[in-house]
Order: sequence, then C-alpha cells, then structure tokens
Amino acid sequence: MARSPKAAAKGRKLSNFLCFAVYSANLAFGRAYKPVLDKVGLTYTQYIVLVALSDEDEQTVSTLGEKLFLESNTLTPILKKLEQMGLIKRHRDPADERQVRLSLTPAGRKLIEQDLSAPLIEATGLGDEFPVVQKTVSRLRDNLLHATKSDD
Repeated sequence: MARSPKAAAKGRKLSNFLCFAVYSANLAFGRAYKPVLDKVGLTYTQYIVLVALSDEDEQTVSTLGEKLFLESNTLTPILKKLEQMGLIKRHRDPADERQVRLSLTPAGRKLIEQDLSAPLIEATGLGDEFPVVQKTVSRLRDNLLHATKSDD
C-alpha cells in the first residue's frame, strides 16, 4: 500500500531539517549582530575578517580565505573596504610578490578589543552550554567538509 502524500511529507517537515535549524540560526545571529555592528560601521563579514586577523598578523589573503570559507573574489572587496576604513593594511610579500599579506592597524586592533560579541553570547541564552554548542556546531561543519572533500 502506498503512503499518503501527507504521511510521506511528515518526515520532510522544515522543522525536522538540521540544515534549516543551522541556516536559520545563522540568520538570527546576523540580525542580532546588526545593531551592534551598525554602531561601529561594519557588516558581519567585515567583523569576522577583523576577528580572524586579530589571531595572527601578516596572514596571506589565501590563508584568511581558507579560515573564513570565503573565495578570493568575495574576500578582496571586503579587504579593500576595511583598508579604506583604516582598519587593516595590505601589502605584497617581498619574498613572493604574488602573496598579499594582511594585518590589523592600531584602529582595527582597538575596534576588536571592544569585544562586540559579548552581548550576543549572552543573547543566545545558552549559559554554560555555549562552549559545548559551539564545539558541536564546529564539529558538524568539519564533518560535513570532510565528507564532501572528495567532491571538490
């Protein structure tokens, strides 16, 4: 006997999709960050670029792109804008002119030291669970990347 369309669709409810839960949580983070970042004149992507650069000076554009899962054609306009804003500096690597190195300026470092994410961590309502959820979502991402690596 064939399943009714209603029964077949029951398992495909949007609320049952982990991918949608992660996607919609990402959108919610974007909404939560927007007023905080608007005050300092940044987009979320610009902010995460600055956070990633605060980890290590003199990163290459390609290394930064790998960390942020961004292609060069997406990252380059963001970097140009951050440089125009005086938050980062870009320069060619003297040892390899093909490489562009990136660093935060003092103004960029000062902005990152404000820890703009602190109110958002509290807004998640996760309390002591926050680091566990963060590690679980990171593991999920890494597992999916590993599973699809051969598809590249």
